[in-house]
Amino acid sequence: MFLFKPKKPKEEKKSEVSEANIDLEIITNMNQEFALSLELKDTLNTALKVIIGRINAQAANIFLINKQKKKFECIASINQDYLDEYELDLTDGVMARAVEQKKCIRVGNVRKDVREIAEFYFDLDNKTNFTTYSVLCSPLIAANECIGVIHCLNKKTDDKLFIENDRKLLETLSAPAALAIRNAKMAKEMVEKNKIQKEVEIVGDIQKSLLSQNKLEDFPIAGINIPAKVVSGDFYNFSDLGEGKYGFGVADVSGKGIKSSLLMSKASSLYRCLSKTNFSAADLLIQLNDEICETISRGMFVTMLIGIYDSNKQELLLSSAGHEPPIILSEGGIFTNYTESGPPLGIMPQIKYKENIIPFTNSSMYIFTDGITEIKNPKGEMLGSEGFQNYIKQYQSTANNERLRLMIDEILKKGHVQKDDLTIVVVDSK
Repeated sequence: MFLFKPKKPKEEKKSEVSEANIDLEIITNMNQEFALSLELKDTLNTALKVIIGRINAQAANIFLINKQKKKFECIASINQDYLDEYELDLTDGVMARAVEQKKCIRVGNVRKDVREIAEFYFDLDNKTNFTTYSVLCSPLIAANECIGVIHCLNKKTDDKLFIENDRKLLETLSAPAALAIRNAKMAKEMVEKNKIQKEVEIVGDIQKSLLSQNKLEDFPIAGINIPAKVVSGDFYNFSDLGEGKYGFGVADVSGKGIKSSLLMSKASSLYRCLSKTNFSAADLLIQLNDEICETISRGMFVTMLIGIYDSNKQELLLSSAGHEPPIILSEGGIFTNYTESGPPLGIMPQIKYKENIIPFTNSSMYIFTDGITEIKNPKGEMLGSEGFQNYIKQYQSTANNERLRLMIDEILKKGHVQKDDLTIVVVDSK
């Protein structure tokens, strides 16, 4: 099956690619900067400096939600005075609207907007000796939870007004910022409560927060990850892309320990950001591979499978970078494998990956890491693909948000000894 897109003029296409590369570089640099510190204040200031420069805004600030006080608290601010420790009600202004709608809001011209928005900024300007003309406000959403907002004011142009492209850009840049802020906030809370005393354990908990959470309601994708130690070298993510489409990715980093877990964190952060706007599985692997190749340590690599399930067309779009061939259980109890694959990520740059569309009706696909098939029983015998298929048959009728846990519990109950991370993601056709 072939998909054709209308050609764009070369100059326009070249400009779009250039802008995309700039934003990709910014996201990568943000992730690298954030990884250097888990201090919340440093993370906030880094986020604002990067974002205000790219948006070309006159001022910006970050308000986090204090659930106990039910207030927005200003934690960081650039070029707007008297906002340190400033508090606003959660129902106030464009911030409340951005949180409620969970999307970036643009107020093109404050003085022409609805009365309550205009009055809100007139009051805020009086308190801060600042004149607001135009506003961008993006919610900071991490793990499906809104933790605050990024608030940009006045574009550095003659009319000082933001345009729609600025809104889209801030929405993109706020995603890695939200994740970094949430991680820093979690780390700070852990240290303050003295629950975790070692950095390795902090990394382990942060890693868990990167994984998608299974839905209690009917949802076609579910996943599970059981680390062999405190930190894991496996990663998975899935999301609802809208219009009956669902995206997913599963990865396994070579080796074990902190080095592997840090590479996993980088790969997962890049995937989470890029997958929001890039809906080509092959193109996404190409981008990830080029970025990972720039900083990967010698001898390390990442296997990964990326896919999109279209429930309306009843088909899967898949692309693999050296990952374990997923098992597909079709109607009638027939097992097959998806074996098409390119080399792992991080081996060499500029590799061109391929993607394939396969029909997917009344079926389930199980994507896993080699920790499942290579787990050994007390006799030293590996479970293997056939052994794994037996557990799939046994629990196939169970809801997917419980199925994977029951399967792994049963495998371990039978005396299999876990020495590697155990990760499974299942995609059920609707």
